[in-house]
Amino acid sequence: MPTQEPAKEPATELDARYSSALNPRPGAADVTATEWAEAQRLLEAAEIFWLSTVRPDGRLHVTPVIAAWHHGVLYFSTGAGEQKAKNLAHDGHCALTTGGNSLTEGLDLVIEGNAEPVADPAMLEKVIAAYEAKYGPHITSPEGTFHGIGDAFRKGDAVVFGVAPATAYGFGRDDGVYTHTRWAF
Repeated sequence: MPTQEPAKEPATELDARYSSALNPRPGAADVTATEWAEAQRLLEAAEIFWLSTVRPDGRLHVTPVIAAWHHGVLYFSTGAGEQKAKNLAHDGHCALTTGGNSLTEGLDLVIEGNAEPVADPAMLEKVIAAYEAKYGPHITSPEGTFHGIGDAFRKGDAVVFGVAPATAYGFGRDDGVYTHTRWAF
């Protein structure tokens, strides 16, 4: 399981086919690729992600999850008997998506990679700390929605997966100016 930041920054490319560069609007002449640092900032802050996996019969499965970005890897969990765990046991390829629903502002992110189970107790403690720092009382308070998730990770009652990005995409919107950035790792 990759546990460190990528050794180098990803290759960053603006895809003009899907950016305002081909459909000029006010401000489109200045369209540039989104910096990876901005994408990481949003990954760290996003509360909900949509996980896309593939069932053994080829049908898609999409479900919301909470996730924590830690040292270049996006971590999420599920119960061992849940559909997403079954799908990932068959094929670890997946995508995690986050963003907003506004047509005119925001940055949507897609992280593609291979979900790998995390079993190392030291790494699980780091993931638990990342979850607690990010979600606060939702994890740490007895009244929290996900209270006890750390113990579930420790006991193996929840399967923790880490996805180091292989490729990531950013779809930006700024008052009618659109960008499509691709990051290759």
